[in-house]
Amino acid sequence: MGKIVIHGGRVLDPATGFDAVTDVWIEDGKITRLGDGEAASGVEVIHAEGLMVAPGLIDMHVHFREPGDAHKETLASGSAAAASGGFTAVAVMPNTKPVTDGVEQVRWVLDRARGGPVRILPIAAVTRGQQGEALVEMEALRAAGAVAFSDDGQPIEDEGLMRRVLTCSRELDALIIAHSEIRSLSRGGCINEGDVASELGVKGIPPEAESHMIARDLKLLEEIGGRLHIAHVSAAESVALIRDAKARGVPVTCETAPHYFTLTEEAVRTFGPNAKMSPPLRTERDVAAIREGLADGTIDVIASDHAPHAPEEKALGLEAAPFGIVGLETSLGLVLTELVQPGLLSLAEALAKMSLRPAQILRVEGGRIREGCSADLTLIAPDEDWTVDVGRFRSKSRNTPFSGRILRGRAVMICRGGEKQVKGR
Repeated sequence: MGKIVIHGGRVLDPATGFDAVTDVWIEDGKITRLGDGEAASGVEVIHAEGLMVAPGLIDMHVHFREPGDAHKETLASGSAAAASGGFTAVAVMPNTKPVTDGVEQVRWVLDRARGGPVRILPIAAVTRGQQGEALVEMEALRAAGAVAFSDDGQPIEDEGLMRRVLTCSRELDALIIAHSEIRSLSRGGCINEGDVASELGVKGIPPEAESHMIARDLKLLEEIGGRLHIAHVSAAESVALIRDAKARGVPVTCETAPHYFTLTEEAVRTFGPNAKMSPPLRTERDVAAIREGLADGTIDVIASDHAPHAPEEKALGLEAAPFGIVGLETSLGLVLTELVQPGLLSLAEALAKMSLRPAQILRVEGGRIREGCSADLTLIAPDEDWTVDVGRFRSKSRNTPFSGRILRGRAVMICRGGEKQVKGR
């Protein structure tokens, strides 16, 4: 690797509060110093005037479908989408075919992703085959490279099993990422329970399907201990429960996704199956609660829950189509447009939720700009207006309700370990 200087950008480090127009000097993949200076011969200069230089964004919740459903997404296409969206690292969920529940599968993901434009962080299943029965070998999987454990998409409904999971989490200091859903309440539902579901004649999913499971897990966490992170929070009641638990000192963290602070169930009328996700889009009250939870720190992380599906699958209709939307290439723009521009979050707060906090929760490198750190950086044009064009997505899939939306702010380049990976189009 050579020597690089990123010149003239606004450098913002959410870990320290550093915010200044200055140069970032990089050598052999590491940040060597911050500060102005003249570039010597042989130093590559990246001109960043008018751009923001941020820690590399980290998405701790994506689905890349490989192995098993490569027609939807592969590690290569998903990585390209991540880089295009400004991410330098992503954590991939284990619900592939076969499920990532063994050492060989974790190693396969790491080997397959080696040399790609972004770091791939494997998440292993909590139970074998995500069947909710036998626990995986957490210690061996973590040694192989798993950064967390989740049966995402499949809730751990058996309370006795969840007690064992949290006990293992406490003993091994392992992170558990929970998909909070009570199937007896959600079964057969495809969108939020409410007026839209009634008018469309489909079964709805009540917010209690999420919040009641969160209440159970928070009670168990308070009793047993461990490390619990709650995925894709969507409901007002859920935010209130987590806020109260944190106030009591319960060591829980959580995330939401951009669709939960930008859209309501009304989007289903326009976008149909491309606005169908699990948990579902909910009401204006829920959107307001998610925004409040982001602003007051109750919600730690913004993750995309990138869930690609083929067009023919989403064309099956609202009830038969699979849950999920793609999000890697729209997440940053939605955060800047919907949260930062209106002043709900500062730039530093938004970047913390998309870089520093995921790194801290997953306990991986990243989220900081300082001497000695790996040069994982995202260059952002914060004032550039652009239109979401699914025809230019790097992802293999196009299932999004944001097609045609005008957003302000986008990533124009990432550096992973000091190497340029993508430029803005």
